[in-house]
Amino acid sequence: MRYVLRRLGFFVVTLWSCLTINFVLPRLMPGNPAIAMMARFRGRVNGQVLHALEIAFGVNTRQSEIAQYFGYLGNTLTGHLGVSLTFFPNTVLQVVRSAILWTVVLVGVTTIIGFVLGTLIGMISGWRRGSKLDSILPPVFVVTSAFPYFFVALLLLLAFSITLGWTPLGFGYSNTDTIGWTWHFVGDVLDHAILPACTILVTSIGGWILTMRNNMITTLAEDYVRMARAKGLSPARIMVDYAGRNAILPNLTGFAMSLGFVVSGAILVEYVFSYPGLGYMLLEAVQNEDFALMQTLFLLITIAVLVAILVVDFVTLVLDPRTRSEK
Repeated sequence: MRYVLRRLGFFVVTLWSCLTINFVLPRLMPGNPAIAMMARFRGRVNGQVLHALEIAFGVNTRQSEIAQYFGYLGNTLTGHLGVSLTFFPNTVLQVVRSAILWTVVLVGVTTIIGFVLGTLIGMISGWRRGSKLDSILPPVFVVTSAFPYFFVALLLLLAFSITLGWTPLGFGYSNTDTIGWTWHFVGDVLDHAILPACTILVTSIGGWILTMRNNMITTLAEDYVRMARAKGLSPARIMVDYAGRNAILPNLTGFAMSLGFVVSGAILVEYVFSYPGLGYMLLEAVQNEDFALMQTLFLLITIAVLVAILVVDFVTLVLDPRTRSEK
């Protein structure tokens, strides 16, 4: 119980610190969203109109910093995240809602698939060290993981979209489609997601394979694995229940970080494929000085990472009995 309370306390303190940093950083930058909007549209307005725009964008320069801070905390807790400069006059909440599902489905599902496949391949490679499987798959996928996201994405586009014409060039669906939960639209979305998903999978699976393989080799030398073999347990049970269960524990933290960063999307992948996710939106927000949207996306990334790590801590508590006896 003490362990759970300590982890929850760490979560609350870290979240508050991130909220504070998220408030301070944009205000250290020159100008504000209202001034950036006027510069973008080359408009000249009087002081009252500029003040109204500052309030709409969540920056009230006529208030003290402390008042702005508590107003920011209140607006964040109630979901009033301001107006997006890039997608004006839509609110930030509307903009994020329109893109978050695209990123979660594409990057989230691909990350889970990569972790599961990489863990299984790494576990079998470590168990059968020196076999043909161990000699081929880990080196191949480690090499592919060294390639940058955008390089693999461009190669796949050149091969399968431009040369062979098997897949669409980019975006999340065809412009002629009617958006809705129909078989035709879902099939078209999956067709557009094949190359981005393959890019993320090819460039990420190698890390999971190598880490799990090394953990398995280390775990197989432990006394409890030797005892299981001496008791005559089946190789499959020893590999999964004894070696694999303990070897996967260090990987879980990395998996939690990966799940947390799903919210940010694979920015380069989404940019190359013009995929309408949060990663592409984050890049647009930075280019357009959209402070409100940037703040919200950074906050979502922070919360997602913290929640993912908290969940993995509780999973580790279940899988590793030694954690429960921690004082």
